[in-house]
Amino acid sequence: MIAAAVLAALATACALGAWRLAFARWPWRAPRSAILLWQSLGVTWGLASVGALLAYALAPYGGGVVYGLHTFLDSVISLGLGHGLLGPYDLPRVAALTAGLTLLAVLVVVLLAAGTQTLRARRRHRALLCLIAHDDPGVPGVRILDHPGAAAYCLPGLRSEVVVSAGTLSLLSHDELTAVLAHEAAHVRERHDLVLLPFTALSWALPWLGVVRNAHSSVALLVEMAADDRARRYCSPRRLATALLRFGTAGAVPAPDGALGAGSSDHVMARVNRLVKPGAALPRRFRYSLVTFSVLLTISAPLLWLYPG
Repeated sequence: MIAAAVLAALATACALGAWRLAFARWPWRAPRSAILLWQSLGVTWGLASVGALLAYALAPYGGGVVYGLHTFLDSVISLGLGHGLLGPYDLPRVAALTAGLTLLAVLVVVLLAAGTQTLRARRRHRALLCLIAHDDPGVPGVRILDHPGAAAYCLPGLRSEVVVSAGTLSLLSHDELTAVLAHEAAHVRERHDLVLLPFTALSWALPWLGVVRNAHSSVALLVEMAADDRARRYCSPRRLATALLRFGTAGAVPAPDGALGAGSSDHVMARVNRLVKPGAALPRRFRYSLVTFSVLLTISAPLLWLYPG
């Protein structure tokens, strides 16, 4: 029962930490480290929530969650479902076992469904681009979409593509376009689509939870800020800021499903202010401590699954 109590406390702590982190502003000073912390909170919350239910349900077997599951499955296979639950096995333990396995199945299925839908959307859009987009020698390596609206986005994957509209070419100056393309290249290079995928899946599984919606929104903003920071290495931050403002005033076309767009964030002004007046970066020691804490937090739940108490 000790493992169940600790896992329940860990899941609660992760939920509270996510709630506080969603309203914090210090992550803007170190978006990559904050993204890692968000990922750690999400993974740990899922494993701890499932583990707490299973640890309580399988406590009569002893040996922890992993051993209990193995023993339970062996009993079901060898003796049948009626003999799989060791007595005395009361209704709360049966309910906890059912809830734990159901939550685990929902999280896995929703993650796979979100990934499958994203891949299908990208495949359809790539087929569409083959019909309506073209290359331009003036903008090498970029697909040009004949559309008057302002649009710039990337389709990550094994064959990543960066797409801009004809309206974007006429809207932005050369330096601003360079900044936007550097931003999209950062999305592709750092695979921010994979960062967002678990939070998208979690928002599908638990759409009624405000903390889940806030987590998705916060990570989406941090992903954009991380791409902005990468783009700043190759262009003027003010040029990227003016490009974002031009996208905002021109009514930028939203990025299609499965894509990441430069002007698609709901917090454009926060990004612009950060680019124009960047705050001091978090001390390196703090960032290293944050990474270390995230790693330790991530491995804590799996270790507790093995704890025999």
